[in-house]
Amino acid sequence: QLQLVESGGDLVQPGGSLRLSCAASEFTLNYLNVGWFRPAPGNEREGVSCISSSGSRTNYADSVKGRFTISRDNAKNTVYLQMNNLKPEDTALYLCAASVVCLEQKIESRATASWGQGTQVTVSS
Repeated sequence: QLQLVESGGDLVQPGGSLRLSCAASEFTLNYLNVGWFRPAPGNEREGVSCISSSGSRTNYADSVKGRFTISRDNAKNTVYLQMNNLKPEDTALYLCAASVVCLEQKIESRATASWGQGTQVTVSS
């Protein structure tokens, strides 16, 4: 299965910022909705944010609204997640997926989604 590559994770203090990147080298993201996910209780993955293929529609989990911003640069085949005002509870391995359902209150990967290995975000003083 084709893979994505995430980067940008780091250790940051509460209130700090990071920008995550999700890139594909073997296929184009341009026609796909892309989402960012992180682990949730019960071995599930929480949909953090998603963006439509054109970039015209974005959605966010309630826990990150107003702090995170998703964007994409189709010329660079890359999707970004700008994370501001980070909190300790944002600490997680962040993964991106291509081919997701991107609706208000519904951010889910499709069965055929391609995934990356993740990038670790740690928020701690």
